[in-house]
Amino acid sequence: MNALSAEVILGTTQFLAQTPSNPSGPEFGKSSPVGLVVILALLIGVILLVRSMNRQLKKLPETFEPDHPELDQQADEGTDRGAITAPSPAEPNVSTEKKPKQES
Repeated sequence: MNALSAEVILGTTQFLAQTPSNPSGPEFGKSSPVGLVVILALLIGVILLVRSMNRQLKKLPETFEPDHPELDQQADEGTDRGAITAPSPAEPNVSTEKKPKQES
């Protein structure tokens, strides 16, 4: 390791390891008025978001079930729900084997 980089690392660790000098001055433990303004602005933003969300939730229906499910049932007639059925005897037997092409 380079002597200069070792000096920088040693100086940095000594600076970070120092304890603060007597933290009992007149400004210790006080926050600025800007912090209060930021906290109040965040609080007002949260209150407005909650009110808006409540208004949107009140617009939703109690249930999402259709009033007349007969129309949906008519559309669903004949649809397969993912079940695999056995081929009927009227259907030809379809083979998955590849047949070589015949050249003419």
